Amino acid sequence: MNKIMIWPALFLDWARRKSLGRDETGASLVEYALLLALVAVVAVGALVFLSHTVNNTLNHVGNVMQNSLNNNP
Repeated sequence: MNKIMIWPALFLDWARRKSLGRDETGASLVEYALLLALVAVVAVGALVFLSHTVNNTLNHVGNVMQNSLNNNP
């Protein structure tokens, strides 16, 4: 199923439940777990995307510190 088609289906399901009077207020454990999984996927994706840049920055900082220690007796 296309990802674009999922959101309208979810909205229509929500609207149908609201119109039938079955208001399910509050978040359930499943919703919190899905939210946590989404945050974890985004965090891992950011780490993978930024890993090269972070590695280069930390190596540069380490080299500068090592050079400053070697130049000062």
